[in-house]
Amino acid sequence: MDVIELLPRLHLLRFTVGQAYLWHDDDALTLIDAGPIGAGPAIADAVTALGRAPGDVRRIVLTHFHEDHVGGAGEFAALSGAQVLAHPLDAPFVRGELQGPPPRLEEWELPIHAAAAALLPVGTPVPPAAVTGVSDGGMLDFGGGARVIHVPGHTDGSIALFLPGQGVLFTGDTVAASPVDGSVIPGVLNLDRPQLLASLVRLADLDADVACFGHGDAVVGGAATALREAAGVA
Repeated sequence: MDVIELLPRLHLLRFTVGQAYLWHDDDALTLIDAGPIGAGPAIADAVTALGRAPGDVRRIVLTHFHEDHVGGAGEFAALSGAQVLAHPLDAPFVRGELQGPPPRLEEWELPIHAAAAALLPVGTPVPPAAVTGVSDGGMLDFGGGARVIHVPGHTDGSIALFLPGQGVLFTGDTVAASPVDGSVIPGVLNLDRPQLLASLVRLADLDADVACFGHGDAVVGGAATALREAAGVA
């Protein structure tokens, strides 16, 4: 796992497939997404290497239920005592009560899906002991106030998080950075692509300076312009 500083209070945690983000407040840390199965101990090691304790992570906010984002959530929650949060529409899949619906793949997405699946670790996920629901418009106590934005399309319960005071946006897989040229693009492997595109327009309307994606390099500076171009509303 690679640990990359994006801002003094923000680190990117990059796994073989997928990535997570660690936000630092003075009194607590927040983890956005938790990587694939087996990521929990690696996240704990990264937190320790950054001079904090795993117990300093008070919450794990999951942008959606896919295993490359939630596989390590139960593991790290058990290590840290952190609260796990997700949208109610995705929470049953995070808890392991139900199997989430597969994406509706377009022809050109088939090789992308196959390549991503081949990179995922094999194993049985450890579901979190509890998942707290978060809904559109809710505020979370980190980064000076983080607004929950429901952005269905990639999954029904996908969420983004916006820190208005910091200009930082966590998009989950609603948006991505292209592995080819780094350009900002709509997310792929979706449950409902037209719905995802509508959600992207909503995110493009925010005044984000930094955009952190579920896959690909973050945009640090001028993110709103990149998001508007990706949404076709520039």
